Amino acid sequence: MSPPPPARTRRVDLVRLRRALPADVAAALDRYERHLAMERGLSPHTVRAYLGDVVALLVHLADGTPDNATVEAIDLTGLRSWLASQHSAGASRTTMARRAASARTFTAWAARNGLLTVDPGPRLSAPRPHRTLPAVLRPDQAGAAMAVAELGAEQGDPVALRDQAVVELLYATGVRVAELCGLDLDDVDYSQRVIRVLGKGSRERTVPFGVPAERAIRRWVEYGRSALVNDRSQRALLLGARGGRLDPRTARRVVHDVVGAVPETADTGPHGLRHSAATHLLEGGADLRTVQELLGHATLATTQLYTHVTVERLKAIHDRTHPRS
Repeated sequence: MSPPPPARTRRVDLVRLRRALPADVAAALDRYERHLAMERGLSPHTVRAYLGDVVALLVHLADGTPDNATVEAIDLTGLRSWLASQHSAGASRTTMARRAASARTFTAWAARNGLLTVDPGPRLSAPRPHRTLPAVLRPDQAGAAMAVAELGAEQGDPVALRDQAVVELLYATGVRVAELCGLDLDDVDYSQRVIRVLGKGSRERTVPFGVPAERAIRRWVEYGRSALVNDRSQRALLLGARGGRLDPRTARRVVHDVVGAVPETADTGPHGLRHSAATHLLEGGADLRTVQELLGHATLATTQLYTHVTVERLKAIHDRTHPRS
């Protein structure tokens, strides 16, 4: 089986296919895009993924000819055929589950807006995704990664100062990388040592950080940001090398480079630092409800799946609380 095309190539193909859709279908997708972004408050990345799935579905139902695509062609048989083609192409269970959910979201919207007479989405089933956890750093490994970032920042290079602020904030707060990059200067409260984060679904929350992160942020803002700031910077807290708001892809590369410099440490990115932060909080005695609030999860079930408690901590709780331990 040939390897899947790179993600960038797939995005370019989907953009080209979307432009080839009939005018009425393109107009419907424009309305759907506004619905996802403005009414549901989804992130730009999620909106692109949802739209890409719908474009791929419509082109599949039109036998690969985008100018023949119609929304009315979507039915249960077509949805199942599309998922079957994904499976044949080697899509993972997680990918198929996400694309099925994306299709159901679109068919529900299309039915509400009169583009479909019947919504076939509720009858569409997909394999449950495998729950995989990212690599988790031990506390000493996380400390070593922070030390690597601090060593680079000691030279006073603006980008190195920013990189230290990136890894310190990600590990201190457990925020998502998109949330980190969306921070403005006014979102940092140094007196309380908290940041104001705008999360998924436009839900706002307040997350604390510690002294090392405060020190890294202050050094970056005073000595690093001032060297990179320009007309593109506006009020963004973290900047790219050209002065614009820091891109999540750059933040991911920063984390991979810093963690990769620690010997015998599993390669991980911002999601791994988020998971490490949650795990270390639990191991330190934090309860799931507190971790849920810090991570910005809508339900406790997500936190339970996202975090894990070490066997040692479970044994310690058992020994301390069970009368027959």
